[in-house]
Order: sequence, then structure tokens, then C-alpha cells
Amino acid sequence: MRFKKKTKISSEISTASMPDIIFMLLVFFMVTTVLREYSGLQVTLPKAQRIEKLEGKRDVAHIWISKDGIVSIEDKLYAMDNVRNVMYDKRAANPRVTVSLKADQAVKMEKISDLHIELRKADALKLNYSAKLDMD
Repeated sequence: MRFKKKTKISSEISTASMPDIIFMLLVFFMVTTVLREYSGLQVTLPKAQRIEKLEGKRDVAHIWISKDGIVSIEDKLYAMDNVRNVMYDKRAANPRVTVSLKADQAVKMEKISDLHIELRKADALKLNYSAKLDMD
């Protein structure tokens, strides 16, 4: 006795809708991805007559000092004594790092001087002062 063959089941997966699925995933990730931007502390930058932009943002460490003397490095608050250790680690990881100092215009010079001493101890000697362009 012979059995008749039943209908053949196809084991292939249809790829006709694959570009649609890939496009939807691409749009989803583009919409939901947030690019990180440093916010730092709320500081009022001093005004300058002439400014120059840094060449690139890759080798830059941002330090903010508020008018109260609060120090923030890359969005994390640190005591003035810890600045040396943090910046030494950053210099060890990237010897070409440039420090971008964003100090409030009302901060006391004593705090900036203390920061300079800590940066010297960390061997972070490339320093950039951030300011706003004075349009007057």
C-alpha cells in the first residue's frame, strides 16, 4: 500500500518586507537616540572682544566653576582637592587633552588661582578660557 504525498510545506522565510523592517528600525533609533551634551553648572561667561574656537572637541576636558566656587568636571561635582586626581587620570588616558575652563564672571580670582595650582600638579598645562563674544 502506497501513501499519497500530502501538500509540500515551504520552509523558506519571505524577505520581501525586510527593507521595510530595517527602515522602521533605523527611524526608531534615530528618533530615540539622544546625543549627550555637557550641561555643567549654570555660569555666566565673561565677555570678550575676540574669541577663537577650539580645533576639536575630542581632546577637551570641560571644567565649570560657579560663582560660589563649586567645581564641575564633565558634569560631575568635585572638591577642589580632587581636581588634581581627576585631571591626572584624564592626562594619563589622553596626553593631548586641553582643559576648557568655563568660569562664572563673578567667581573670585582666588578660586581660579587654586584651580590653576591643582591643574599644574596634574600636569594639565594646556588651558583654554571660555567666554562669550561681546557684540557691543
